[in-house]
Amino acid sequence: MRRLVHYIATTLDGFIAGPDGADPTGPNGFWPIPEDYLQHLVAEYPETLPVHARQALSVTAGGTHFDTVLEGRRSYEIGLAAGITDAYPHLRHLVFSRTLSESPDPAVELVADDPVATVRELKQLDGKDIWLLGGAELAGSLYAEIDTLILKVGPLTIGDGIPLFSRKAAFDPRTWTLTDHTALESGAVFLTYTRVTG
Repeated sequence: MRRLVHYIATTLDGFIAGPDGADPTGPNGFWPIPEDYLQHLVAEYPETLPVHARQALSVTAGGTHFDTVLEGRRSYEIGLAAGITDAYPHLRHLVFSRTLSESPDPAVELVADDPVATVRELKQLDGKDIWLLGGAELAGSLYAEIDTLILKVGPLTIGDGIPLFSRKAAFDPRTWTLTDHTALESGAVFLTYTRVTG
């Protein structure tokens, strides 16, 4: 069965973005992208690079982990504000929204249905794993469905911002097993955790 993987960058203090929700790696962002971090993404997770980065880096590799990406409306609108209607044309791209009435891109599927039911259906299909991109609201609503966490922990703190999971996530303590880790010289750490079941 396919797994739902929350693959996300986080600060040491557990935030995925600043209080304004803007792209932390964007032109006015606070999140530096060191060369070894970028090289690791290209080598290990090429499908998670957005289309403009793939083009700039001449990345043509297909997905090694994922063939589907899930995104909430607010995260999707960050790309729209930059003029990008589909940041991941090489993946099946679903955007969860109850307010968008029409997709800005024919390849982007708008989903107004329950995210949990949708993910359970996706898990039954053949294919690679499902990448939960964000944001916090969608991750919070899918908290119980996440099978794997891949945290790209940056060597920085910001004090306040958008947390890994929104406050809508139910209090539901879970135990995770560390199944892989990579520490980069620049200070970033990639941590892979698998949910303990049973």
